[in-house]
Amino acid sequence: MFSEPRLAESVLSRIRKYGLRVVGDVHGDLNAFRHAIATKRFIIQLGDLVDHGPDSAGVLETMLDLLETKKGMFVLGNHDRKLGRALEGRRLRRDLPLESTLQQIHASPMEDLAQRAYSAVSEAPAWQRLGNLLFVHGGFHTAMLSGPPPATGLADMSAPLSRALFGETTSRLQPDGYPERRLSWINRIPEGITVYVGHDRRSLDGRPLYKTGRLGGKAVFMDLGAGKGGHLAWIDLNDL
Repeated sequence: MFSEPRLAESVLSRIRKYGLRVVGDVHGDLNAFRHAIATKRFIIQLGDLVDHGPDSAGVLETMLDLLETKKGMFVLGNHDRKLGRALEGRRLRRDLPLESTLQQIHASPMEDLAQRAYSAVSEAPAWQRLGNLLFVHGGFHTAMLSGPPPATGLADMSAPLSRALFGETTSRLQPDGYPERRLSWINRIPEGITVYVGHDRRSLDGRPLYKTGRLGGKAVFMDLGAGKGGHLAWIDLNDL
């Protein structure tokens, strides 16, 4: 099993023993997240831990515990990056879900939550590869198969980092005001590679959506709307 050096041997040992559980976008849905992590499997969460749902601070506290006990990790989502940049003190456009998350963090009984959350976000990889599996928030870029992610996802934007966080967008806006997204990146996934992504709520039946590209590679869309009126998805993987 190939893995990038970022994962410690103790983590790889846990994965070999118990398998993986891939968890989609959480968006502050602490109750669902607690159900998702009730397993001995190693957790890989696909980003967007925060915003929209009722308890982003609780979700951050729970993820910090997973990180510290080496029972789980998350790849960086665009909402996580926005939180990290806000905690750096950057001036951002007004964003009500982010403002609510920041209020929750500062009201948390964990007095150093802001500092610890910032450290976790700044260190979260923009993508993680395990053998023929790739875990990323927004979308696939071919550079993800040839090299590691940037040292921090809070740094200047690059093409692979932009794809990891935001997927692939057109220059148009949808009726809801969000950028229009396209999925042509699926056609660049090589045969034998499966990419697990969040970010895009593509499923119409309440289950993760599987799509195969022209080269034979696969994408699995895991965002089912947790924290936004939908529910949280997870998939268990054994044969790694």
